[in-house]
Amino acid sequence: MERASIYSLISKRINKIWRIAATGLCFSIFGLGALCLTFIVFPFVTWSISEQKKREMRVQSIIQRSFAFFCSTMRFFGAIDYEFVGESALQQDRNCMIVANHPSLIDYVLIASRLPQCDCLVKAAIWHNPFMKGIVKAAGYIPNRDPESLLDACNERLDEGNVLLIFPEGTRTTPGVKSKLQRGAAQIAVRTQTDLRMVHITVEPSFLTKQTKWYQVPDTKPFFRVEVKDKIEIESFLLEADSPTTAARQLNRHLADVIFPIQEKCGNSI
Repeated sequence: MERASIYSLISKRINKIWRIAATGLCFSIFGLGALCLTFIVFPFVTWSISEQKKREMRVQSIIQRSFAFFCSTMRFFGAIDYEFVGESALQQDRNCMIVANHPSLIDYVLIASRLPQCDCLVKAAIWHNPFMKGIVKAAGYIPNRDPESLLDACNERLDEGNVLLIFPEGTRTTPGVKSKLQRGAAQIAVRTQTDLRMVHITVEPSFLTKQTKWYQVPDTKPFFRVEVKDKIEIESFLLEADSPTTAARQLNRHLADVIFPIQEKCGNSI
C-alpha cells in the first residue's frame, strides 16, 4: 500500500508538471497566433474585402476556427477538458444576446469557438493589449466606453441579426465569493428589446481565475462544462414594468437567478 501510494503521488506530481508545461505551450501558441492574425491574416482580409460587414464576418469566422483549434489543442495536450450541453440551440440563435457567467480566462474563447458569428462587448483595456487590439478591431467588436455610443452600436448589430456576447459580471468570478451582476446587459436588452440566451459555465477545479496565474494549475485536470440554457423573452419584462428602468432592474434580478443556480449560491454562502 505504501509503495502504491508513493507511485500515485509521483504520478500526480508528474501530471501536474506536464499540465503546467502544456498550459504554457498552449498560451504561447495563442500569443503567436494572435500576432500572426493581427499582422498578416487580418491585413490581407482588409485589403481583399472592401465591404466592412463582409470583412468583419470573415474575420469572426477566422476567429471561431482559431479558437476551436486552441481549445482542441489544450484538450489534446491534457491541459483541460470540456463539454458543451445544448450547443445546437446556441448556434441557431439570431438577433439575440448571449449572456454568460465568467469563472475563467477562457470563457469567451470557449463560447466563440462554437459561433462563426459572434459580436462581443469588450472592456476598453483590451484595445490597448498588443495581442488582442488588432483582433477586436478587425472583428468589429464593441468597446465598452461611452454608454450612448455603446447602446447605438449594440442596437445596430442586433438589428442586422447578429448575436452579441456579454458577461454581465464585468470581470471574472472570484471563487467562494457571491457574484453581483452589473446592469449593463439588462439595460441593453431592454433598450434594444432583444431576447437573451443564457449560458452557464462551470469549471472544476477552478482554473485561470482572476486571482491566479496561468502556471498555478490545480492538482487535477480542470473540466469545463458549458451549458446552454433557455432563452429569456424580453417582452414579458417590458409589459410588466412601468418604465424601462424598472424592467431592467427586474430582468437583472432574473439573470442572476438563472446564471447562478441555487446550489451554487448555497456553496458560495458557506
